[in-house]
Amino acid sequence: MRLLGYFDAYLGFLSIGSADELGRNGLDVGCGTGAFAEARAVIQPEGRVTLLEPSGKMLNQARHALATRGVTSQTSQSRLEDFQSTERFDCILAAHVLEHCDDATDALRHIRKRAAQAAKLWLVVSKPHWCNAIVWLQWRHRSYRPQQVAKMLKDAGWLLEAEHSFPTGPPSRTSRGYLARAV
Repeated sequence: MRLLGYFDAYLGFLSIGSADELGRNGLDVGCGTGAFAEARAVIQPEGRVTLLEPSGKMLNQARHALATRGVTSQTSQSRLEDFQSTERFDCILAAHVLEHCDDATDALRHIRKRAAQAAKLWLVVSKPHWCNAIVWLQWRHRSYRPQQVAKMLKDAGWLLEAEHSFPTGPPSRTSRGYLARAV
């Protein structure tokens, strides 16, 4: 992910807001190797983060990536719909998660249930582009146009505040960022 420019892309996206908008209590949904949570830790090193990921191997990679930055993380090896927590999070990260869900709007509703009042959602979603055809061959993921993402966010209880175009590299062709607030 780092070699393809996703860490830098995530860092740029998270930099459009203030450190306060990254909250003190974060959740990285489908954290994968931890690149998104690691980028958050660069800007908000004091904040806590919970890593949510069904793959134990990826969860360990993410935990290690954060530990090298001096960040201790909570971990939960679980699918989003099975994740149980009494805690509410003021910052939720989700990069390339919706594309793998049977019902993306329902997934956003599950994420919303984990959000504190006025929490921020930093969402990265695959967009239609021929590069994603190559990714599709490996992962069978979906891609969404901005209007589709805006509607799904609204239907799931989120207010879209900003969209972000990644400026360079593979992220500029494969992904789009969305910043939303829980309503």
